[in-house]
Parts: sequence; structure tokens; C-alpha cells
Amino acid sequence: MQRKILIKGTLILTFTGIATRLIGFFYRIFLSRSFGETAVGLYQLIFPVYALAISFTSAGIQTAVSRSVAREHTLHRDKKCTCLLYTGIGLSFLLSMITMYLLQHYNSAIAIHFLHEPRCMFSITAMSYAIPFASIHSCICGYYLGLKQTRIPAFSQLIEQTSRVVFVCLLFTVFTRNGSHANVALAVAGLAAGEFFSMSYSLYILRSKQGITLAHSQATPSMFLSSLKELTALSVPLTANRILLNILQSIEAVSIPVQLRAFGMDTNNALRMYGVLTGMALPLILFPTAVSNSIASMTLPAIAELQASRNHTAIKIFVSRLCLGSLLLGAMCSVVFLFGGSLAGIWLFHSSLAGKFITTLAWICPFLYTNSILTSIINGLGKPFISFLYNSLHLIIRILSIYIYIPQKGIYGYLIGLLFSQVLLFFLSLQFLYRYFQKGETL
Repeated sequence: MQRKILIKGTLILTFTGIATRLIGFFYRIFLSRSFGETAVGLYQLIFPVYALAISFTSAGIQTAVSRSVAREHTLHRDKKCTCLLYTGIGLSFLLSMITMYLLQHYNSAIAIHFLHEPRCMFSITAMSYAIPFASIHSCICGYYLGLKQTRIPAFSQLIEQTSRVVFVCLLFTVFTRNGSHANVALAVAGLAAGEFFSMSYSLYILRSKQGITLAHSQATPSMFLSSLKELTALSVPLTANRILLNILQSIEAVSIPVQLRAFGMDTNNALRMYGVLTGMALPLILFPTAVSNSIASMTLPAIAELQASRNHTAIKIFVSRLCLGSLLLGAMCSVVFLFGGSLAGIWLFHSSLAGKFITTLAWICPFLYTNSILTSIINGLGKPFISFLYNSLHLIIRILSIYIYIPQKGIYGYLIGLLFSQVLLFFLSLQFLYRYFQKGETL
């Protein structure tokens, strides 16, 4: 029964993940052709700030809600599950409002001193409105993932992506027909629109279809206080890990255009190359993660339940099969990208540079896809510090490659560092899991 639920949930998440990525693909093609490669670079430049804001407000809380709800649901404590959900929403929403204010108040300082690009100032303000909607949406998704009910998180993801694309395309059409200049900030505003509609759908399902409301939860104040303590204890280390990792990722992202200028490029060409890499080539390489990320989303609550039942052997078998399957997926994708990458870059994006990047990045696929699952497994085993340590090390290697090799070899120096860091993360994670099961730790 456990296996059927896992497979069904993974298939639902995979199907919607593929659908949203297909929509996202055409959307990126639309952006590159409508706004230009430099504008895509500016658009991609704000995502480190967005990821950092999401990490602070909801990412750790969502994982904590998912893990706690999975355990309480196994013990048939439905009232506690509802209490955990609303406590998570309240905590996440409060943090999101603080974050939105800070982003709007310090948008100029962030754009100039952190991103080194004053043109991102308005985009930061537009992006900030997405944070409160995303906080509520993510907590509800975490709740349903903990229950292994993947249809609602999956469909809300599809709504988020679809509404974002429709919103931006409509605004772009209105602007161009009126003879006005369409700025890439329209695409940033689409983030807020997408999160608003996905949040609205999630709340509607929560209240009308599932009948889950705060008034009917029959939870006592002491139960809410207990839930707050539990979620705080779980989410604080997860949030701290995500924030520190995203700070490293942000340093990595904003440093690439700067070091490309040190290599000898002007600002526009540096942004163009950054936009092609992060807005065209990498999304194509990451497309199959619709499968691996779906598996990873189901892995954490599944392992939490197996831990609750203290089934050590089942976890070992589960982990080995997941790793083998993701490696096979990565190997097949490597072959496809290696031989078809150049054609894909020209056909999809009208960019030969994107094709070169895709071919170079093809070797990373087996490690990249498996690492997301390995990280989820380690977190599910209750070892978030280990995953944080390994991810920090692999990001530091990537950052060092930016400062050491980009000024000497250009962007390809960074790609070499990216491959090496993913390989290192893969083997470190496998070594930890091997030692963990060899010791036969109490789960």
C-alpha cells in the first residue's frame, strides 16, 4: 500500500512538473524573443533575492509542516495535523510581511550594492508582492504532501505557472498595442500574479472541498503552542540551512556577470552570456528534474513514516532503488543532451551559444538529478546539518571557480567547477548513507 501511494503521488507530481516545465520553456522562449537576451539576464538576476526571501519565510516551515504532518497522520492525530497547518501558515505569513517591507524599503541598496545592477530596483519591488502569497501556498502544499495527497500541490503548481504566463503575455500584448515600451519588470510582476492564483486555489480547496477550517479544527490553545514549538524546532535549522545556502547561491549568481567583466566583456555582453546560461541552457538541463524533484518531494514524508514504524530494512531498499533509478535517468539524459544539445539551442532559443552550454552541461545530469533525491533522503533521516554541510561545500567550490577560473577561462571555467562540485556532492552523500546503514543506527 505504501509503495502504491508513493508511486501514484510521484506520477502526479511528475506529470504536472513536466507540464509546468513545458509551459515554462515556451515562456522563456517568449521572454528571450520579446525582451532580448540582456533583459533575460536582468530577469534572472533577481532570482537569488527571491530564493533568499522564500528560504527565510516559508521553505523551512513547509518542510517542517510536511514532516510533522506525515508523522501525526501515521499516528491518526488529525486535529494535530490541522493545528500544525494553521500554525505554519501564521508563522510563515508573519515572516513574509516583514520580508516584503524590507525588500521594498531597501530595494535601491539591494540592486546597487548586492546585485551590482541599478536596473533591478523596480523588479525587486514588484517581486516582493509575491512573498506573502507564496508563504500561504507553500504551507498548504507541505500539509498535503505530508498526507501524501499530491493532487492539490501538483495542480496548484500548474495554476501558478499558467496564470503567470497568461498574465505576462496579456500585459505585454496590451503594452505593445498601445505603443508603450514593455519592460522585463512585467515578467517579475507575473511572479506575484502566479502565486496569488495558486494561493487562492489552495485556500478554496482547503476550506470548501476538505472542510478544514480553523473554527472546526477543535484545537486547544495548548495544542497550538505545542505545534509552534515543534515547527520552530524543526524549521529553524532547516531555514538557517536554506538561508545560508541561498546566500552562497546568491553570491554565486551575482558574481558571474562581475567576473565575466573581469574576463574582458562589457556589461551588456556579460549579462547576455549570464542570461543564456541561466535562462536558456540550465532550464533545459533541469527539465528532467520534474521527475527527480517529484520523487524527492515524496521521499521525505515517506522516510519519516518508515522511521516512525522503525523499519530499517525497508529504508535501505527504498534508498538503493531511488538512487539507481535517478542515475539511469541522468545517464539517458546525458546522451540526449550530448548529441542533441547544439540543435536544441538553435531550434528552441535561436542561440548557438545556448547549444554549446547545453552540450557542455550534459555530463552533469546523472549527478545533478540524483543529488536532489540524496539530499531529501538525508533530511528525511533527520540529518539536515549533514545535507547543509555537503551543499555548502559544493557551493563554495562553485564560487571559487567563479573567482579563480572565469577571469582566466571565461564562463567555461565556471562550468568545469559546476561539474566537479556536483560529483563531489554525489560521492559525499553516498558515503554518508553507506556509513549510516552500515552502523545500523536506530531510526
